[in-house]
Amino acid sequence: MGRLWHLLFNLVLLTVIVSALSLIVLRSFSSLQFYYTVLLEPSVLRPSNSTLLQFAAIEFNEAREKKDIDRLLEGKFDRLGRYPSIKSRQRQMSNENYKILSEFRKPLLDWSLNKRFEPDIMLNLTELVKRPVDRHYGLPDSNDRYGSCAVVGNSGILMKTEYGKLIDSQDFVIRLNNARINGFESHVGSKTNLSFVNSNILHFCARRPNCYCHPYGGKVPLIMYICQPVHFMDYTICNSSHSAPLLITDARLDNLCARIVKYYSAKDFVEETGKSLDEWGPAHDVVEFHYSSGMQAIVLALGICDKVSIFGFGKSAEATHHYHTNQKAELGLHDYAAEYKFYDDLIERPQVIPFLSDRFKVPTVVLYH
Repeated sequence: MGRLWHLLFNLVLLTVIVSALSLIVLRSFSSLQFYYTVLLEPSVLRPSNSTLLQFAAIEFNEAREKKDIDRLLEGKFDRLGRYPSIKSRQRQMSNENYKILSEFRKPLLDWSLNKRFEPDIMLNLTELVKRPVDRHYGLPDSNDRYGSCAVVGNSGILMKTEYGKLIDSQDFVIRLNNARINGFESHVGSKTNLSFVNSNILHFCARRPNCYCHPYGGKVPLIMYICQPVHFMDYTICNSSHSAPLLITDARLDNLCARIVKYYSAKDFVEETGKSLDEWGPAHDVVEFHYSSGMQAIVLALGICDKVSIFGFGKSAEATHHYHTNQKAELGLHDYAAEYKFYDDLIERPQVIPFLSDRFKVPTVVLYH
């Protein structure tokens, strides 16, 4: 009988030991699984914010652009294969025009020397943009910002709205890439204080007599960002015939916009696809990737306006890409979805936007759909 009880005791003890060991193993496995799924996976699939910031600061086109700038400053146009019209233009120029063309090096050099990251550029935009525009219009010379501004995009969704009067009621109206307004006034308004274009627009205008590039009238100032350094040639020639100011965005503002858009694009890419940052480049045209004209116009407005109202940004399956053309598809070199998330943050969470100076306060932003 004693032997039987001893056997039963051993069996119970063994069962307890096995159960305890199983519980320990199970807990260890659960902890390991938690460590892998919660701690390891995000670090692999989701780069840290500092990694995204470093990635956004990379200038993939820097070497090629620097080479082009150097050759232009040296007066060597023959090897700029992407610009075959340069040599023919040189042959056709009169002595007077050639003198003008030789002067393009100064603005090109000034622009190239400013190609750096400087977040405080947002604090200088009233001096760089607003004051020259105000002097042209005969307004008091002041660094005070405009009370209210409208940035009017070109999305086809504008045709479903009647924002014309609201747009015209703003103190300052910025329009993009010479979009036509005749016949669309009830949707887009008729007032224009500043025309914001990319330099490809001016390059096209430069073929016209006297570089005519004023769909809103010859008194409206024009500001452009440089897509290709060689476009300083068009700027120099056209600037001599424009009565209204022809301004160029500061390269420091270009740098800031490029970083912001690349940050939002890369962040959106890894979060939406689960892929690594290394795969962002092949998914985009990494060398040609660029912010849109509308995005930079909005950032410019942030620096010169106390309130920024945004119209004509967004898309719809029923709307054309531009209200004034039949274009349906977006350009592949822009990431509009990432830019829309930037606009959302401007409205709802401006404190999370990267690269802006702590000294700069984002003004009130309203997006009209």
